[in-house]
Amino acid sequence: MTPIIRYWWLAIIALSCVNPEDNPTPAEGMVVTGLYYADSLPIAVTIQDGFITSISREVDDSVTGYFLAPGLIDHQVNGYLSHAFVGRDLDEQALTEVTRGFWSKGITTFLPTLTTQTDDELSRSFARLNQLLEDDFLAQSIPGFHLEGPYISPEPGFRGVHNPEWIRPPDWQEFESWYHASGNRIMEVTVAPEIEGAMDFIRKCRDLDIVVAIGHSAALAPDINQAMELGATVSTHLGNGCANNIHRHHNPLWPQLADDRLAASIIVDGFHLTREEVRTFINAKGTDNTILVSDLTRLAGMPPGRYEDFGRELVMTDEGAIMFPEENVLAGASFLITKGIENVTKFTGCSLEDAINMASKNPARVLGLDDRGEVAVGKRADLILFSFDDGKFEVVNTIVGGQEVFAGD
Repeated sequence: MTPIIRYWWLAIIALSCVNPEDNPTPAEGMVVTGLYYADSLPIAVTIQDGFITSISREVDDSVTGYFLAPGLIDHQVNGYLSHAFVGRDLDEQALTEVTRGFWSKGITTFLPTLTTQTDDELSRSFARLNQLLEDDFLAQSIPGFHLEGPYISPEPGFRGVHNPEWIRPPDWQEFESWYHASGNRIMEVTVAPEIEGAMDFIRKCRDLDIVVAIGHSAALAPDINQAMELGATVSTHLGNGCANNIHRHHNPLWPQLADDRLAASIIVDGFHLTREEVRTFINAKGTDNTILVSDLTRLAGMPPGRYEDFGRELVMTDEGAIMFPEENVLAGASFLITKGIENVTKFTGCSLEDAINMASKNPARVLGLDDRGEVAVGKRADLILFSFDDGKFEVVNTIVGGQEVFAGD
């Protein structure tokens, strides 16, 4: 029996039939079979009321073909399919299109990431996103938001493509207004710990259980160590948001690599880091403390050419790199974390299990998403069925909260 899904009582409505005004009803019960991604042996997962209720390894040996794994989690996504999360054009149709696009690629959870902007623009964007998440159909895949900037280094290279006009020191009153506008949904903040007021800001974020990440930072060991003491737990796209020329001893990389209190998020799209950097970072951090992120922008999927974004002129190369030529830096990414899964296995020789965990179990742990990220009894039924032939990752089914939201051809 070739797997995919065996239904017990109610049929699951495929994504192609879903209207956001007429959300699918969760199934009363279903069983999903496939080859468990960790050992390639058959597994049967029973789902009830949106959660995994039992797991069996006593499955017909004829189950072949597709791997079964937890849904993927990307906590750094700036936009997709021409839509950005900062700006005035985001509406329900756009957010639904983005979410469906991610589901079709196996990404069941993501954090819309808002980057450096004016106070008014960030307030408006957070409020709009919060309003859109009143729709439970979308909210099930969007547990919160990631704020990357404006409290980052203003120095060239370290600031990346973030507009220096809007980079500024932390202002708690300003941040609180964004937090309330977001419906208290800001889950993660990327900050440069060396800038004035950053330590007090980190402390206050942790008081709200907001995950604090170090990124776009020129900080050296003393400031990085203090940030960790105050509760910083993540390095945002380590190796990027970094000047092209740095001191060989005293720079932001070594202290972040050296301390296991920081999980390293990395972009493994083939542009942001070299093969050797990826191998070194994972050797230093270990596969359990490394997270794959995409840093995807609204330009993902667009043809090569010149574009205006972030208030700057950007170039999409023929190979898919998004560049800010004026400062010779990358400006986000055009490939999903599925490309990271493919590349990390090629670059490091790690197992498929480790690669998938870097995009599911590990980010779930760091973000405190205890209900997802694993195929385990009691976890939310966010599952994917996929092929991995010749190092190519292809999703054939996606289930979110016990509902089938994507079925491939």
